[in-house]
Amino acid sequence: MNAHSAATETALAYFHAWSGHDVDKAMAYIADDIVCESPGGRIEGADAYRAFLEPFVGIVTGTRMLAAFGDERTALVMYDTSTLPVTSAPAAELVTVRDGVITNSRIIFDRLPFPPPPQ
Repeated sequence: MNAHSAATETALAYFHAWSGHDVDKAMAYIADDIVCESPGGRIEGADAYRAFLEPFVGIVTGTRMLAAFGDERTALVMYDTSTLPVTSAPAAELVTVRDGVITNSRIIFDRLPFPPPPQ
């Protein structure tokens, strides 16, 4: 595992985009056919992923990267976010990267303090 692998660089660029409240830039790192497994359920496709990401980015008040590492195809990032509902919401995200975009994501976080996902 390497902190400077291709997948890790993509995962970090994505993290810095959404944590900087730039959803359009973050979505540039998301594949059209992304599949995401989250505590709120399975999300398929870029439009559904954007509908998941945008409300979250809107309540983020701060972020702190805790760790990031990976290989050429996968990366794991762990970060802590401050949000309007909670001051500390740690999360881990395992992503698969193909051709510079995230094709799969598995996000682990405590969903309880957050609003329910869109139906």
